[in-house]
Amino acid sequence: MRISDNFTTFVSMSEQVSDMLAAFESLSNEISSMRKQVDDMHSTICNQSRTIQAQNKTIANLRKKLSKYEDPPKNSENSSTPASKESIKDEIIRRTKTIRKKSGKPVGGQLGHKGTKLNMTEIVDEEQDIDPNYCTQCGESLEESERILHYTTQIISIRELKAIVRNVNHYIRICRHCGARVQSHEKRRRGGNDVVYDNTVKSLVVYLSVVGFLSFGRIDKFFREVFGMKISQGSMVNWIEEAKSKAQPVINEIMERIKDCTIVGFDESGLYCNKKLNWAWIAQTLYFTILFRADGRGGKELESRFGDSLKRMIAVTDRHSAYFALNFLNHQVCIAHLLRNLQYLDELDKEQTWSVELGKMLKDSIHQRNEHPSQSIDKQPWLDKLDKLLKQNIEKLKDEYRIMRDGLIKCRNYMFNFLEDPHIPSDNNASERGIRKLKIKMKNACTFRSEWGADAFLQLHSIVETAKKHTQTSYKAIRSLFDVTDCHAFG
Repeated sequence: MRISDNFTTFVSMSEQVSDMLAAFESLSNEISSMRKQVDDMHSTICNQSRTIQAQNKTIANLRKKLSKYEDPPKNSENSSTPASKESIKDEIIRRTKTIRKKSGKPVGGQLGHKGTKLNMTEIVDEEQDIDPNYCTQCGESLEESERILHYTTQIISIRELKAIVRNVNHYIRICRHCGARVQSHEKRRRGGNDVVYDNTVKSLVVYLSVVGFLSFGRIDKFFREVFGMKISQGSMVNWIEEAKSKAQPVINEIMERIKDCTIVGFDESGLYCNKKLNWAWIAQTLYFTILFRADGRGGKELESRFGDSLKRMIAVTDRHSAYFALNFLNHQVCIAHLLRNLQYLDELDKEQTWSVELGKMLKDSIHQRNEHPSQSIDKQPWLDKLDKLLKQNIEKLKDEYRIMRDGLIKCRNYMFNFLEDPHIPSDNNASERGIRKLKIKMKNACTFRSEWGADAFLQLHSIVETAKKHTQTSYKAIRSLFDVTDCHAFG
């Protein structure tokens, strides 16, 4: 091979290497460009993903807000929402709409219904005669004519609403035997007022505060306008403190009586006291009621007051988890609460039948108890019906139905105990009615200014509610606190 040929070959190879280097450089540039495009696309995708997530969150919030208008509103008839937190519209509907089904009977008293009326009394305070003055036919005067009794009516009225002031003169007697100066048993307090109020005024003030739910300002206005009396708010506070102090022995006995009972209803509700949220608890039986204030809503509040007596109790409650964390002998959940929740599910989806069938089954169980009020009824058939409904496939329904089903599974064993024991009520309405008075007081006063005021109201309200269960009037129970030095406990 000649040298010229070798040189030519070398030059050709050099050109090929140069071309390959150029190709590699071009390829590297393309790869870099593609990598940049991929990074840009990844950044764009991430931004779009974040935008989509934000939009989904916004859509979820909008759907949640829209559901308030699409879904039926929750009120005291179809949920556990207290009546005090209902809207004005819901309250108007609740007060003007009945949940009872139409019976087809005419409106008013039914055939055979025994009516009641005010009966005339034999003992009267006054007599009044009403005579015609002249003849309606000829106009002649009837003053000297014969009078015949036609008929008699009685009119009841209230007169002389005024304060009665009486002087009480306290004398000293001098013993003729020893010459001792003997004064009356009622000793005058040093620095005491010359004018005092008696127990009738004190009892009425406490009654208006505890039973009438009036504030001190309204009580003062009532006494000014009706009796012409001016009572300071300090005196009202002192009288409530006096009633609270005298009621303490009765409160202690009520607590001991409830501890000895087998079936006890419990409930709790929020209570604003001195700008803080406290909790009011109620424990009540067929004959006794007690309310007390606590800092929390946990089961330890009941443990601290009832102790080992909880082990002997059958608790009638709602489904608040605090009750089921305690070592009760047994439980009975409130069927009325369940029916209200099922009523909401009926309104939420009117095409489904699951909640309708479940509600009908619960109503039928109550109906059977009402038809046999003193018999022990086997609850197993009703548990079988409940299990059949709980096993139905409701996955296509909204989350509210699954939440309801899961809650019923947890309390399954505590739903029909009222069938086996006629003494166990099927609902906790008595406890709710007992604590309802507190909500009325809160609605009028908004809050208690002190813990002492809250405790005084709850204790005196316990006295009143227990008195009503023993067929005593509220005023009579409060009056007895002032009239008797050692208050007699309820039998």
